[in-house]
Amino acid sequence: MTHTNRRTFVKASAAAASGATAIGFPTLVLGQRGANERIRVGLVGLGGRMRSHIGSLAALAATDNVEIAAICDCDQTKLATAAKTYPELAGLPLKTYTDQRQLFEDKSIDAISFSTQDHWHALQTIWACQAGKHVYVEKPPTWCIWEGRQMVKAARKYKCLVQVGTQNRSSPNVREGIQKLQAGVIGKPYMARAISYKLRGNLGKHNPQPVPEGLDWDGWVGPAQMVEYSNFHHRRWYWIENFASGDAANQLVHDVDKVRWGLGLDSHPVTVMCLGDRYVPGDTDDADTPNTLAFLCRWADNNALVTVENRHGYTNSEAEMRDKYPFMAANQCVGEIFFGSEGYMIIPDYVSYYTFLGPKNEPGPSQTASADFNWANESVPHFQNWLAAIRSGKHEDLTADIEEGHKSATVCHLAKISQKLGRSVHFDPQTERFVNDPEADKYLKREYREPYVVPDQV
Repeated sequence: MTHTNRRTFVKASAAAASGATAIGFPTLVLGQRGANERIRVGLVGLGGRMRSHIGSLAALAATDNVEIAAICDCDQTKLATAAKTYPELAGLPLKTYTDQRQLFEDKSIDAISFSTQDHWHALQTIWACQAGKHVYVEKPPTWCIWEGRQMVKAARKYKCLVQVGTQNRSSPNVREGIQKLQAGVIGKPYMARAISYKLRGNLGKHNPQPVPEGLDWDGWVGPAQMVEYSNFHHRRWYWIENFASGDAANQLVHDVDKVRWGLGLDSHPVTVMCLGDRYVPGDTDDADTPNTLAFLCRWADNNALVTVENRHGYTNSEAEMRDKYPFMAANQCVGEIFFGSEGYMIIPDYVSYYTFLGPKNEPGPSQTASADFNWANESVPHFQNWLAAIRSGKHEDLTADIEEGHKSATVCHLAKISQKLGRSVHFDPQTERFVNDPEADKYLKREYREPYVVPDQV
């Protein structure tokens, strides 16, 4: 994106964030921080997703008075090459840390942006809140259900603004689509379907190797169970249960989140039924999370059916959400379909929606990305919303507060547990425990490795 186009994009995002009340963005209200006071952000986890964090914060530096002030990674090689990997960091007077706890102790830092492995999200968010830092944490926010409630408790106790990286919630076009959905553009919704079809292929085999020089493997593994180092673990952690949930939560948490949002599902589901496994080509690699699964969800009011499906192999498209409306790449079919009494709506990516009305599927209201849209900046509105909420001091101003992130991630975790048990599970939204099911309750919380323990009392 050119400098001019980036400036145009940021101005458009600013208008959406502060003035477009029709799509529900909060108006900036002075609270804990003054309007002219700079917000200094520390970055933790210099992996691929951090590119979006850095690009967004750099794009907002002038308009929203935010500064990237520190970077942290347990891999010293990543720290040494950060300015080359992320050109926006070149020339900045950055503090560097290899231990995130030292970063949290830095009183000059106001907020932390995490792009780390799923198994770290809960503990590092709680630690940051305890140190009085506001948090942006990537999705999914949790490894298990129990962690989500602990994160909510920490955010509220320490009055920290915790934004989850479900950036669809701040996309102006998606927000417009959800508003129209809730206003009845397709009539009364009776079903929603979330899908993620991404060609992953063979994910490799575990091959134990010496820990590379400069990598703190103990710090990388953190709360998870210790395993021998291999590049398989370091590069393929998304699909290893010790560290993550696979695509049951990696991608699908975005899609489940939009389904919950669109249908107004503000509590946990009461019943989830999931089947799935690792099928070809997953039966020849060492990943251990399902590469093919499907699940059904029922909420207490039972007003609509929710279905969710994930697959990693060759597949057809659905509702043209690959062939006509692609998601980033031609071999990916990702998005949501809302079915209503007067038509249907698709949200095939993070920046557009389309409606089709009546028996002939006549095109209805829609919005798509502008001609100068760049995926490197797709999270700009989400970071802008986080910064505005930090200044207002109100978690209600966040578009993806940790409470919402917890609810969406819980749907995915319930599906995982159902798949493990090979049967439906029934959940109590109030107690956040299963109904008379001690076998399922065993999966609510994991065993943590000392000293990286998510505390009972935050």
